[in-house]
Amino acid sequence: MKLDFTKLQGSGNDFILFDFIDEKTPLSAEDPVFIKKVCRRKTGIGSDGVLILESSDLHDFRMRIFNPDGSEVSMCGNGARCCALYYCRKKSLEHTKFETGAGIMKASLNGKRGIRLSLPSPYGARLDFPVKLGNKKLNLSFVNSGVEHTIVEVESTDETDVTGLGRKIRFHDEFAPLGTNVDFVEKTGPNSINVRTYERGVEDETLACGTGVVASAVIEGLKGKVQSPVDVKTRGGEVMKVFFSISEEGGNDLRFSDIELQGEVESVFRGIVDV
Repeated sequence: MKLDFTKLQGSGNDFILFDFIDEKTPLSAEDPVFIKKVCRRKTGIGSDGVLILESSDLHDFRMRIFNPDGSEVSMCGNGARCCALYYCRKKSLEHTKFETGAGIMKASLNGKRGIRLSLPSPYGARLDFPVKLGNKKLNLSFVNSGVEHTIVEVESTDETDVTGLGRKIRFHDEFAPLGTNVDFVEKTGPNSINVRTYERGVEDETLACGTGVVASAVIEGLKGKVQSPVDVKTRGGEVMKVFFSISEEGGNDLRFSDIELQGEVESVFRGIVDV
């Protein structure tokens, strides 16, 4: 079997997209062995994940996202932006609304390649709790922005061992059994931060992570260190913008609203792959 695909990227976070909106998804396309094969950088197409678009009875389409290790996850911010750009261009639309495992997403075109994505409210926020790593203790924060993210504040993201330290936190007993993504955050201005992310499922640093960018911005906002909108520079070099509102009423789960992520997306190339 041969499958058509589109390669897209946002902030250096790259994806292989398969469009099955008008047909049934072949089992081979979601097979973990196939996912691992096409995501490999040297022997496959190479990507940070696979996006599968399927039909939806209520909205424009359904997005599914698979990590390079073959596991399916509920949400990916940059993946969702890539899907939105692809679908809007395919249908000549300015707006789209679609299903994900983390809820319903809305997106709109913002210029030639920009996408502004509305996301469900993050939940489960925990601030500045101690975690022991060997002989050291780190104060970490946590929030689920569609997937689990742990925030580590650092003086310099350039001088941080993102892969080494990120892996230790990702597999720490504190976050068992699912583990966590890990975002290293450096405050660079009144409303600007740098973020580098170790991604669960990729098991390495990626050039950007949309849900990580959102998680980092809202946690820093909750701590009073930034205000919306926040400019977030990723390892890929792009500056994305995060919009949010915070209410002090209710528990942590009710504090965040009006979450939006804005940044550019690029369709890199199209091709055919053997299954």
